Amino acid sequence: MIRFLVLIAIIVGGLDCWHSDCPLTATVSAAESQRPNIVLIMADDMGYSDIGCYGGEIQTPNIDSLAENGLRFTQFYNTGRCCPTRASLLTGLYPHEAGLGHMVYRDRGPGYHPYLNRQCVTIAEVLRNAGYRTMMTGKWHVGHRSGQWPTDRGFEHFYGIHIHVDSYFKVLVGCPIYHNDQLVIPPTATPENTLHSDQEWYTTDVFTDWSLRFLEEAADDDRPFFLYTAYNAPHWPLEAPEENIANYRGKYSAGWDELRAEKLSRMKQLELVTQETTLSPSECPDWDSLDDKERAELAFRREIYAAQIERMDQNIGRIVAKLRELDQLDNTLLLFLSDNGCCAEGGMFGYQWQENNQNNYAEWRKQSGRSSSQGEAWSNASNTPFRMHKRWVHEGGIATPLIAHWPKKIQVGGKLSHQVGHVVDLMATCIEVAGAEYPETFSTYSIKPLSGISLLPNLLDPKLANERTLFWEHETHSAIRQGDWKLVTLDATQDEAWELYDMSSIRTETDNVADEYPERVQQLKQQWNSWARDSNVLPWPKDRE
Repeated sequence: MIRFLVLIAIIVGGLDCWHSDCPLTATVSAAESQRPNIVLIMADDMGYSDIGCYGGEIQTPNIDSLAENGLRFTQFYNTGRCCPTRASLLTGLYPHEAGLGHMVYRDRGPGYHPYLNRQCVTIAEVLRNAGYRTMMTGKWHVGHRSGQWPTDRGFEHFYGIHIHVDSYFKVLVGCPIYHNDQLVIPPTATPENTLHSDQEWYTTDVFTDWSLRFLEEAADDDRPFFLYTAYNAPHWPLEAPEENIANYRGKYSAGWDELRAEKLSRMKQLELVTQETTLSPSECPDWDSLDDKERAELAFRREIYAAQIERMDQNIGRIVAKLRELDQLDNTLLLFLSDNGCCAEGGMFGYQWQENNQNNYAEWRKQSGRSSSQGEAWSNASNTPFRMHKRWVHEGGIATPLIAHWPKKIQVGGKLSHQVGHVVDLMATCIEVAGAEYPETFSTYSIKPLSGISLLPNLLDPKLANERTLFWEHETHSAIRQGDWKLVTLDATQDEAWELYDMSSIRTETDNVADEYPERVQQLKQQWNSWARDSNVLPWPKDRE
């Protein structure tokens, strides 16, 4: 009887218990095992159309299988950059509301702190109070000072890095590995693969190894579980195991122009975009204008990038296999997405593309940091058919795949949902799925109301589509989407021209109709300004990084 009363108190939010040593979170009735588990998997810097089930050429059979037996969202959005997306995803608020509107390296005030504020709660905090076991592996990147870590924000179990992860084969200075609150691997060029000492350290594999360990440990717990696996793949640098790179040798000899055209054709066949969709204009050089050596070097870079995604897919397959082995797959909602569009960082052809080439690959294949990237031209192909890249709020920067797999509820797989959604919706979705309650207060803090809505109705009926109003700002790039209309500008602080696009049939932002609808432009602009004032968005400081 006492266990029952404690459980009810947790579910309705009457008990504010979130510390790791709280006995209430471990006191759960056997009936809790019937509530669904939730697994959230996020890629880093992956383009909208990189994976097979979104028209991509990269071999992703495990992700594609989730889509074939689940649901794909065609119009789902992130915030355009890693830290803000993670803030929104975890809290159900716009990043500025959660205090993290930019990155974690400098404090610029209420909307631009380098950490999550205390006017928000995380999915882990809410689900833990509702009787869930909470676990995370990988890249945190929403606060790296003591008191801002995953274990301070609701995760009982953590293995990974608190800040950026610009490496695969080694642990960089400033980016040590933590297990829960303990530093376990300091910066080193030869980190030990603790769980598999016979295997080389590779972040994508290691983060999966610990995800599997946490899942195995959860099997001895009566509580349902929430697992958040945040890969750093395929973020630069370009580093992948040789066996994966070998699978793409010669695959990109035709170049980015042909790849974009082939992708768009497949996307139309998959009905991810309309038949009227055309490619957005490219500012990249024609592939045929490059000489043979340049083409060979640039194709090699794309081969490594593809190998990183293939390796991630293989590891996602390991997570799915473990869920199946534990007889938990049917009752697990698994969500997969990317934190932003593919990045153009490193210039048109990528960091050090001439210095670090195929001839000296053995010297830089594990150099890490800004040793390599695929650059703007290949990023443009990754974001097919959209404009721009990571850091912009045009579609190339903010459009992400979202795959939902839940055999117990999504029983007719392979369908598409055209519901417009945003990472702010994942908190509300998890709350409804888990039967939890979003708090008005947490510990001694007042909590801001949710900005997102639950996607559970869309999971159960993909044909549902409600009109939404969504907002963005990152480094002054700003946008609002209301229904089928999107207003976007490159610089909201300078009152630069706002572009207006009808997204009802073509989302490539190639036909600016702002001059035809001045009243709509003004109305949407006023709404954006009101949201910006209420959400601590602007003014953006002039001394930005």
